Amino acid sequence: MKKIDNKVLDALSEKAKKADRKRKNQNFHPTLKDPLQRMLNAMEPGTYLRPHKHENPDKAEVFFSFRGRFLVLEFDDNGEVKDHFILDPKKGNLAADVAPRTWHTIIPLDKNCVAYEVKTGPYKPLDDKSFAPWSPKEGSPESAEYNRKLVDRF
Repeated sequence: MKKIDNKVLDALSEKAKKADRKRKNQNFHPTLKDPLQRMLNAMEPGTYLRPHKHENPDKAEVFFSFRGRFLVLEFDDNGEVKDHFILDPKKGNLAADVAPRTWHTIIPLDKNCVAYEVKTGPYKPLDDKSFAPWSPKEGSPESAEYNRKLVDRF
């Protein structure tokens, strides 16, 4: 049995704070070939997850907030926000289920945020996700401003 408690969340959050990308994950699936990918994702404000979708092969993805608030966004093909949800366990907003072929991103709104993610596997870096061509590349100077505008809007 793999157990998740506050000690696990705290340790992962500390690693995320020290990471260049301001996030760190901990996998619970035994291999990247597992048909069900399960992981904790600790994220700090300032991290940027470039909008993307999972297709070819199609993959569903679910985010559960264990700690902290997250803004989950879905976009149309032109980059316009078509839906959003703020995960906030204190308010009972616990999860967001993203369908395959849907442009999306997740943005942490608080320090020490930890989400549990479940996604269809297997994980293959070459075809895991398609990045939105209308979004800034990770690490670009525009990415922080892009995130800030999204957060300010919602």
